[in-house]
Amino acid sequence: MKKLKITVLLWAFLPCILMAQHQIQGTFSPAEHYTYAILYQSTPTALHYVDRAKIGNDGHFEIALDASVEAGMYQIVYGIPQDENSFDFIYDGKEDIRLTFSLENGLEFKESSENKLWASYTNSMELVNMTISNYYAQESADKKAFTDIFKTLKDTQIAFEEASKDKMVSTFIQANRPYIPSEYETAETYSNNLKSNFLKNVDFGNALLQNSDFLIDRVIAYVFGITSTNNNHHYKSNIDTVAKAIGNDKPFVSTVLLEHLWKKMVEIGNLEVANYISDTYLFKLARDTNNKELYQNLMVYKNSAVGATAMDFPIVYENEGKPVNTSLHQLSGSSHYLLVFWSSTCGHCLDELPKLKSFLDEKPRDLKVVAFGLENNKEHWKQTITTLQGFIHVLGLEHWNNPVAMAYGIESTPTYLILDKDKKIIYKPNTLAELKSDLNRLE
Repeated sequence: MKKLKITVLLWAFLPCILMAQHQIQGTFSPAEHYTYAILYQSTPTALHYVDRAKIGNDGHFEIALDASVEAGMYQIVYGIPQDENSFDFIYDGKEDIRLTFSLENGLEFKESSENKLWASYTNSMELVNMTISNYYAQESADKKAFTDIFKTLKDTQIAFEEASKDKMVSTFIQANRPYIPSEYETAETYSNNLKSNFLKNVDFGNALLQNSDFLIDRVIAYVFGITSTNNNHHYKSNIDTVAKAIGNDKPFVSTVLLEHLWKKMVEIGNLEVANYISDTYLFKLARDTNNKELYQNLMVYKNSAVGATAMDFPIVYENEGKPVNTSLHQLSGSSHYLLVFWSSTCGHCLDELPKLKSFLDEKPRDLKVVAFGLENNKEHWKQTITTLQGFIHVLGLEHWNNPVAMAYGIESTPTYLILDKDKKIIYKPNTLAELKSDLNRLE
């Protein structure tokens, strides 16, 4: 009878055991700055929602990790934008995780051997690397000091590799294994060898690395930070090295990493290298993986970024009652062109375009206006353009689905692009006031 009672009690508690094997808990400060901690599982291509917890008045939160939460990489999001208000961590399925996060001190793991070991490792390596930087900054030729510094680096790496055996974090520590010279090297030689070995221990096919930010951080550091000289030639060479290191057999990994590099180039306004990445790698990868959204984004940037040559398209209009068949690139006779995407059903357009016409009429400029109407109804457009004489009017049926509008990434009307005589985009004003200001700069 006693044995039966024990069995019944075990069965009674079993659902609780399955439902709450482990937990992640922590404290945010100052508490009033935070509302929710949202838990996601990281994969190479996306984040998958797991659970969330309200952050209390004392900054505390708890999220239960049941048996369905498998070992892997996870992310806590605590604000918007997500990329700037989140942190990653390892969950091994064996231990609870306890942490603190503050604006002043950042992230600290109080409980979790995996994450505490990684934090200790990165801090230790940072200190040794600072010592190396200081050594070379002082232009020292002390070979004994050189040997001692790199012995410390080697010993630190070996110690953490030993400590991380049989742990998930071992993957990251080994992938981060640094270059260690066997004999004295000048700063230039060390820098060159550091660069040539920077990706040597990175396994781009490793699922755990793919699920983390490690690979992204690594390739960004290689392309942007591994050398002191960053020009477009070096950028392209570094990108080629990254692509080669990833290999041709991992298209989704290549897409994710090269797209991050492309976005970085877009962010800093480097049109040449951004287009090099898309033309050399990403367009093909987007086709091979059937990634239509990426393909469209690449095409839009290529066609409409400041500094790009505006995509050509056919233009059919009437000039003094005679039909003219030409294209944007064939237009000539002006030093600048204003391309306006608008619609006769758009209230903002009907307000702004007459004001634009009056502004241009007040002071003649060496400028031609190409007004591309995104329409579903030809007759309504024909009636409206009679009030906008002097513009080159182009009819674009299918409205938002018009191929030219889609290629330019038009998402709102009116959209303005100012071009030079070679049809290169020089300004992309967002408002009529900005447009007038940019047009005045042309004088």
